Amino acid sequence: MSHRVFRIPVASVYPHYVTKVEKKGRTTDELHEVIEWLTGFDEKALEKHLKDETTFADFFAAAHLNPNAELITGSVCGVKDLDKLVDELAKGRPMEKILRS
Repeated sequence: MSHRVFRIPVASVYPHYVTKVEKKGRTTDELHEVIEWLTGFDEKALEKHLKDETTFADFFAAAHLNPNAELITGSVCGVKDLDKLVDELAKGRPMEKILRS
């Protein structure tokens, strides 16, 4: 995971995720649901990673990826793409489709 995106703290991108989904009428709770579905991190764990300025590399290394994450067509350097899920949420895709259920 040497790509520069993995050296970026999740906390520096997270506010952009919030802005993106809220601008399109979705909620932070829905964003957290998507993040938890992908990574296994509940809101408390996510808050800790944000507070600790965890890099994307460490964030995904600690994650327990959902078995259905393989159904996500996008990835960055071999890691299933959280950005793709956030885009789907912002575009109004139904949660059951985003969560590949």
